[in-house]
Amino acid sequence: MPDPDLGHHGDAEATPGLVDLAVNVRRAPPPDWLAGPIAAALRDLARYPDPGPARAAVAARHGRPPAEVLLTAGAAEAFVLLARALGEVRRPVVVHPQFTEPEAALRAAGHDVRRVLLPARTGFRLDPALVPADADLVVLGNPTNPTSVLHPAATVAALARPGRVLVVDEAFADSTTAPGGGGEPESLAGRADLPGLVVIRSLTKTWGLAGLRVGYLLAAADLVDRLGAAQPLWAVSTPALAAARACASARAVAAERGIAAGLAADRRHLVARLSGLPGVRVEGAPASAFVLVHLRGADRVRLALRARGWAVRRGDTFPGLGADWFRVAVRDTATTDAFTAALAEILAEPMPRRGPGVPRREGGDHP
Repeated sequence: MPDPDLGHHGDAEATPGLVDLAVNVRRAPPPDWLAGPIAAALRDLARYPDPGPARAAVAARHGRPPAEVLLTAGAAEAFVLLARALGEVRRPVVVHPQFTEPEAALRAAGHDVRRVLLPARTGFRLDPALVPADADLVVLGNPTNPTSVLHPAATVAALARPGRVLVVDEAFADSTTAPGGGGEPESLAGRADLPGLVVIRSLTKTWGLAGLRVGYLLAAADLVDRLGAAQPLWAVSTPALAAARACASARAVAAERGIAAGLAADRRHLVARLSGLPGVRVEGAPASAFVLVHLRGADRVRLALRARGWAVRRGDTFPGLGADWFRVAVRDTATTDAFTAALAEILAEPMPRRGPGVPRREGGDHP
């Protein structure tokens, strides 16, 4: 079986004209309190970007000093900075299934990456005992893309130790809710006491800013300095900095809580509809803006969905999954109902059989 294509992402699935359930970015337009500062920043493009105010705002949101914050051009840049700046790392481990960009960045920088694969039979729950004790860099997502599993903060924190850099990708943390209604219940963003901890955040998902490229990381000041030294000058644009500052406000945090609560209701609706279809299994306990589906022949079903106007994210490019998986973004209930109706029609049709000796095709319509 060929190694998964780590460079494949959901935007390759979202061909114009299809209903996009492949990309986990919220589609609602930015509210006025966010769109206004971004638009106003366009009048100040003659000056070089000043990250100071945005850095201070993000630090205040998480109760940390500005020296422990680094603004980045999306979360993806943070992975590249870590891979390039931490040249002394010898035993990096990436916990899969998860977003593939961290491993891709490490490999591009010359690191020999080991994979820890969380099994589906456990609901993809994190077991710290699976991570080798000698790992000096550990990368995992929480909640994890594509599984939508939210690991307990204490379980993730148990991976931290002196001499190890622990990177936690919290790009979707603001989409999670606690049973009692609180937000980000398992986030480590405020933990400055854990040795080697790096928390990476994105502002592109909840606020629909994928095209603006804005995120940040939180870490000890000395590590932030090292990563900042590897970053190009003025890496984050003035409009992106304006967005970061606005999204760190109390108003933004309150709005995120409301959005996450609505998302939870839409997610329950999606899971219920999917679970009622023959052969469809929703894996784990979804806690974010997407769900992971197991379905025998999912690779062929995905192509049949495309023919009917629906794009979902293929699963075979994620280490630890394969052609019998796909990921579905949570949308409004009307979209979910239309999607699951189309899926039900496909499942009711006879699927073509593979001939004897014909291997499972791991490809698809990757452009």
